[in-house]
Amino acid sequence: MEYLTGFHLPSQYEMDVYRYTSAYPFGVFYFKELNHISFDRITIFYGGNGCGKSSLLNLISEKLELPRRTTVDRTGEFLDFVKMCDYSLNREEGIKRIPEGSKIITSEDIIEGILNQRRENKETGRKREETYEEYRSLKFGDFQFTSMKDYDTLRKVNQARSKTATKYIKNTAGEKTREYSNGENALRFFDKELVPGKLYLLDEPENSLSPKYQYELTKLLFDLGRFFDVQFIIATHSPFLLSIEGARIYNLDEEPVEIRRWEELESIRFYHDFFKKREHLF
Repeated sequence: MEYLTGFHLPSQYEMDVYRYTSAYPFGVFYFKELNHISFDRITIFYGGNGCGKSSLLNLISEKLELPRRTTVDRTGEFLDFVKMCDYSLNREEGIKRIPEGSKIITSEDIIEGILNQRRENKETGRKREETYEEYRSLKFGDFQFTSMKDYDTLRKVNQARSKTATKYIKNTAGEKTREYSNGENALRFFDKELVPGKLYLLDEPENSLSPKYQYELTKLLFDLGRFFDVQFIIATHSPFLLSIEGARIYNLDEEPVEIRRWEELESIRFYHDFFKKREHLF
């Protein structure tokens, strides 16, 4: 399902009318002749650092008012550029608005999710140590009930004396979440975050992923796009994500920007030549 069918950027003439054409993001797109972007179920912005692929995601996200965890630098020039942009929805399918719950997800979001899990586990570990000391004190201490003021302590003593240390600590302090590798955690993050029937903007989702997990993410995105009415707009230079069947790829390294097949892209040709020269080693 395509919810967003098009995004319109200001023309070179419209940017000329604006006084600060060299200011961000005007200077990024001035020579690219990228006035209109047509979206497919999966659309990819490809290019090197500074080509504008992440900037495009930020502009689309801002124009659509999509929620995000990380902030974007909303300078006066950035907001002026956003006002000059426009978008179109899939009217043929009766789409009148972007589905609620759609969002932009950046590589920083993934890293922050991994770090949050580690922080939570560290805090849980501290609580478990404190709870173990409490358990020993309650179970083996010389407690005597003298008045109703001691009722809460009596209740804890009875709980401690009726349970093993393991069960008492688990019930009181909880358990640590199983920790995986960064790549596994990143993949689990996407598996949890991406739900059917939404539009997602993904900014370099391959960060923290090994080639194996990039490939696993490729399969996840393809299946969500094909079978679960999810639309993706992705900024990436991952050869695995670029290979997604049917993806529409905009090469932002070119001026003017062109739609290319993945095997035509410079980085993919580089990978091909690199391994071809070493084919005898495999």
